Amino acid sequence: MTVQDTIPASRKLGLSDALALVEQADRLVVAKGKKLTEFDLGAESPAPDAVAKLMLGPTGNLRAPTLRVGRTLVVGYNEQVLVETFG
Repeated sequence: MTVQDTIPASRKLGLSDALALVEQADRLVVAKGKKLTEFDLGAESPAPDAVAKLMLGPTGNLRAPTLRVGRTLVVGYNEQVLVETFG
């Protein structure tokens, strides 16, 4: 399965989808509340269980919003990160 740029909202994305997105990125930024977690994926590979804990919600689905801009993957809402990413 390949992860496409546009996925219907009715399709639930899980761990395998999250891992596929991470493979396509050089930078991962996850916002949970006021906490930011950032990975330089060129220098480090987070363990799948760490990715699951950060990127998936309590139901096991990918958290929203999830955006890929170039090779940067942003999960969760943080105004500062979105302004920096989108300009």
